[in-house]
Amino acid sequence: MFLIHCPYCEEKRPEVEFSYAGEAHYIRPNAAEQAEMSDQEWSEYMFIRDNVRGEHCERWWHNNGCNQFFNAVRNTVTDKFVMTYEMGLPRPTEDQIEAAKRG
Repeated sequence: MFLIHCPYCEEKRPEVEFSYAGEAHYIRPNAAEQAEMSDQEWSEYMFIRDNVRGEHCERWWHNNGCNQFFNAVRNTVTDKFVMTYEMGLPRPTEDQIEAAKRG
């Protein structure tokens, strides 16, 4: 088991308290845009993701804790969380990610 830092609780908690909630910073269409999408466009929106190898921005939910959603940078090869940050903040730059990896 590994620990995940919740940026709202400001502490590291066991992974079983969290749920993966999809790719972070993903543009989601509003209802009007969804109504105009073809079946092909809807299928691509629902199922096609970047599937990055390495550092990847993800959305997580602290469902058995503060019940807040937050973003995280996680390495998909090592499964290590590099950093976490509150919802609404911009995607970290490469320099910020590298600084977080150094400690």
